[in-house]
Parts: sequence; C-alpha cells; structure tokens
Amino acid sequence: MITKTAFTGAAALAYLAAAAPAPAPVPDVPGYTGADAPYITTPQPAASVLASVFGPDSQVAATLTAPTTEPTRRSSVVTGATSHGPYSGTPTTTGAEQAPGTVAPSVPALPPNPTATYYNANGELTEPEPAPYVPAGGLGTNGTEPRYMVNSDFDFESIQLGLYQEWIELDLFNNGLATFSEEDFLAAGLTAEDRAVIAFMANQETGHATLLSNMLGEAAAPQCTYNYPYTTVREFVDFNQKLTRWGESGVWGFINHLDSREVGQLLAQSIATEARQQMTFRQMLGLHPYPVWFETGIPQSWAWTYLAPYISSCPENTTRLAWQNFPALHVVNQPNPNRFSPNDTADYEVVGNRTGDPSDSRIPSEESCVNLNVTGYGCGPAIARNRSEPLSFPGKQVRLTWDAPGQAVGPNNSYVTASEAGEPTFVAWVSQLNLTYTPLTVTGDKEGFTYQPASVVYEGDPAANDTMFIALTDCDLYLTPFNLSMINPHVKALGLYQAG
Repeated sequence: MITKTAFTGAAALAYLAAAAPAPAPVPDVPGYTGADAPYITTPQPAASVLASVFGPDSQVAATLTAPTTEPTRRSSVVTGATSHGPYSGTPTTTGAEQAPGTVAPSVPALPPNPTATYYNANGELTEPEPAPYVPAGGLGTNGTEPRYMVNSDFDFESIQLGLYQEWIELDLFNNGLATFSEEDFLAAGLTAEDRAVIAFMANQETGHATLLSNMLGEAAAPQCTYNYPYTTVREFVDFNQKLTRWGESGVWGFINHLDSREVGQLLAQSIATEARQQMTFRQMLGLHPYPVWFETGIPQSWAWTYLAPYISSCPENTTRLAWQNFPALHVVNQPNPNRFSPNDTADYEVVGNRTGDPSDSRIPSEESCVNLNVTGYGCGPAIARNRSEPLSFPGKQVRLTWDAPGQAVGPNNSYVTASEAGEPTFVAWVSQLNLTYTPLTVTGDKEGFTYQPASVVYEGDPAANDTMFIALTDCDLYLTPFNLSMINPHVKALGLYQAG
C-alpha cells in the first residue's frame, strides 16, 4: 500500500516552480520553520552551454598498478548454455535433513534471559574499561583472532540456505539477460544501462556464493538447475523483486541468532548489497523503492518454503537442508502492479501457482500502467513513484486458498510440505517490526478470506506495505522479531502479499 500523495496550496506551487519561478521560497514541509539559509531563492536556469567534446582527459600523476593477489571465485561468470525447467525424475531421498533424537516437538516459551538485566539510567559507564575508549561488554572484542567459519548446526543450515539463495540469484539474473532481447527490455522501458546493472548484480552473486561456500567448507552446496515462472521482462523483474525480498528478509531473520559472530559480520556486509538489489528491481517495476521504515526478518523455514519450488534439481550428493517446507497459501485477488487500477485485478492474475510467481503482465494495453506517462498512474521504470490508486489498502478483503500438506517440492522433488498446525483461524501479517493477526473466515474446503489490517509501526507508518509475508495460523501467539520462528508449529500455510 502506497499512500496517495496530494499536493495542494503552497506545496503545489513549489512543484510548479520550474514553469513559473516563485517570488520567494515556499516551505515544502508543513510545520517546519526557521530554515533560513543562504540558498538560491529562484530556480537556476537550464545550462545554455553543454559539453560537446569529451576528451582527452587532463593528465594526472599515476602509476601502473595491479592487485598482488586475486582470490578465485567458486563460480565464474556464466558464458555457456544452462538447463532450466521442471524436474521429471524420481527422488531417491525425501524430506528435510533430520538428526536422530529430536528433543521436543517445539521450542518452549521461556521468560527473559536471567542475565539480561543491564540498564543505564544516567548514561555513565558502570564497569571498568578493558582498554582506553573501550566500554566493557561486547562479544568478540577481547582480542581473539576471528574465525570466519560456521560454528554450530544452526549456523551451517542457515548459511547453507543462504548459499542456495545466492546460487539461484546468480543464475536468475543471467537467465533474464539471456532469455530476453534488447528489444524486449526496451519495450519494458529498460535500456542497455539497465541490463548492465543486472549483469553486474549477477557478478555480485559470484562473490556472495564464494564467500558463503568458504564459510561452510567442503559440504557447501553447488549450483543447481531451476524452473522459472516468467514469460516477459516485466514478469522477470517482478519475480526478481519478490525473490530478493525473501532472500534479504530470510537473512535478517537469523543473522543475530548465529553462534559465529564473525560469520554474521561478513553475511551482513553481503546482505546489504541484496537490499540494494531488491530496491533496484522495485524501481525497474515502477514501484516505490522502499515504502517501509524497517525491513522485515522471517524464519529460515519461511525463506526455504518460498525458494524451494523454483529449484528443479541439484547434483547427486548435494547437501540437504533441515528447514521445513510449509504448504502454499495463495492470494486469489493478489494486486497486479502492472495495472493503473489495481482494484480491477482479476482473480488469480498471476503467471502460475507457486507462492512467489509474478503478476501477469500480458493484460490489455488500455488497462496497463507500463507505458502510461501520467503522474500517479504510470508504472514504468523510475527512481520513485507514488500511485494515485494504491496497490492495496487497510480494510480490503483479501481472499485466500491454500494447499494441503504432503506435496513434493524443491530439488529433485525430494522435499515434502508439512504442517503441525491445527485448523487455521487467523491470518498473520508479518511486515517491518510487526506481527499482526486478523480473523480468518473459512468459506469452503481450504478457502476463506480476511481483511487487511490497519496496524501501524509508529504514527505515520502503516505496517502492511511493500512485498510482505502472510501465514495462516491456528492461534494468535504473541511474538516479536527476535523470536518469530516460534510461530512455525502454528503455521498452516505460507504466502506473499503485494501490499505496495
């Protein structure tokens, strides 16, 4: 949901300044005063003389320099053909990786950690400093040499999941460039420079995959083959903005639970790039680049549930994952970002039946916003766009269907969807810092509806926005971002919602 923005009065005059210079500066932030500064008070005229000769450059002091070492990447840039499509074989192993002697069916709820008692009322140091300018506390700050390797089963399975994500991104970005022509991209408003940034993002993934492989060791998973849902450039971009959303959010969900702080450090430095990728794909789709104040963290089993259906097969003896695959939750009236009027989206206006499938871009041109050069309604590539008609809004009825457990998904159809939850009674909306529940009205066999909540994170920040996560649950268990994974035993099905 992108809030409609209306410019009236003084604000409207400020936006018309290029056409008719205002006689005096007009504040564009209501209630903000005292901002006097020696700025130019009238718009600068357009330059009358533009550069027309582009060289030679000025000569500066320089010397020929090359890196003394160049660590190898695990995967080079793709130069040959790769295979894609659904898996047609018979799995030799089924189910998630499991250890013998699982302790309990779920993690029990406990009170706060008894050591979590620190409170500072006056801002003064409470303990002696171990060194000058070094406050007491912190982990990994005692001078020990960092070890950039996973340090527990939890670490291993989390980073392995991240590696599966990096591999598909590497292939996916290259696949779109190889599948669609220059003319296809131009028809979607994307130029050679836009294609170049996608190619650069693919190069980034070779580094990410190498980093995570090095932190795992010899059991690191290799690249697999994939089965993609898109048929147009717009659908390719839409799928990318969804896949990078759960990829980023999946890491935010586990990074601060890792036993190895060193691994978490490097992972944070790579996921910061993932966030920029997701923003870029949203801009290419003509969506607001970041319509939230906080990014969302989700459990590993959620990220694996979204990702697994797009992995067709993996080489023999590829390391398996321990995370759960939940049944799919489908939004019948999923808002279509290709429409200038999202309320006119038809039922199941997506290109397939998998949770992360993109919206159908092949709608009648008179209903499309792609090449519509009208402020508030156009959705071609842009740095930022506001929609006069939002994709969704609080109070909107959201109709849902969901799959039964027991379906084969993932590499070689060797994973099976499962749920330990009872009959669903709530829809959980996970976005930003909030977990919000709304009642589910069941209308038939694995179908029902709810209404989009009006919850806010803070005043002025609606919680339900962006590409966000929804789940059917059997209760409204109170949880917060740091312990959200405790919701898993109560999840009946899992989906995505395009709220903005």
